[in-house]
Amino acid sequence: MVDRFFSGLTDPGLLRTSNQDDYYIDLEGRFFIVADGMGGHAGGQEASCLTTATIKDFLHQHWHSQTPTALLLEQALKQANNGILDDQKRHPERADMGTTVVVVVFRNGEPWCAHVGDSRLYRLRGHHLEQLTEDHTWIAKAIRGGEVTAAQSRSHPWRHVLSQCLGRHDLNEVGIQPIEVQSGDRLLLCSDGLTEELSDHLIASHLKSIRACEAAATALVNSAKQRGGRDNITVVVINVAPAADSPDPE
Repeated sequence: MVDRFFSGLTDPGLLRTSNQDDYYIDLEGRFFIVADGMGGHAGGQEASCLTTATIKDFLHQHWHSQTPTALLLEQALKQANNGILDDQKRHPERADMGTTVVVVVFRNGEPWCAHVGDSRLYRLRGHHLEQLTEDHTWIAKAIRGGEVTAAQSRSHPWRHVLSQCLGRHDLNEVGIQPIEVQSGDRLLLCSDGLTEELSDHLIASHLKSIRACEAAATALVNSAKQRGGRDNITVVVINVAPAADSPDPE
């Protein structure tokens, strides 16, 4: 049995006039959400905030149901998608709004992840950082198909083109997977405002060298800003620690 200790931070970055990211941390450490909105100032903010609120409320309401976690996550994300579609109908000026999202839950003793788009989940184990989610983007498919190398992808003009996001009638690719964790692991949920500026090596360096979650989250955001801060930046850091440690959440 493990306790999870956690902290989150969001920042508009240096170039954007608004923050279209949003995040939510359940105070009991049961679930965590990061969303990265798109579609203009009002649209992006509305889409990400609507998504975190819908998923949060759905998980609170159905947490103790008999629904398997994978299905629960699928239902939560689809409800968020439908909520955005309904808002688009009521507000035509936001017709192009959408959002990416990544969610981690710890339910019935098992961690699970769901995501749509290019907001990511990483796991740091020892000195090894691993991206656990697979981006729903054109560039990710091109890398898998051998059309583009990982190095080329960093500057490719199509690197931000999403193949899936919430806020679309054709949502057909919700990534849902169990997560394997051990005591001492760290999990990082983040928007692409972080990964656009920081390499995996730099992300791992911060996560390895700064154990306190709040300080690690701050260091990641500040490092991304120091390297350009061209987009909104959101991170949630989770320590998987032995229950005997039992510090208060940060």
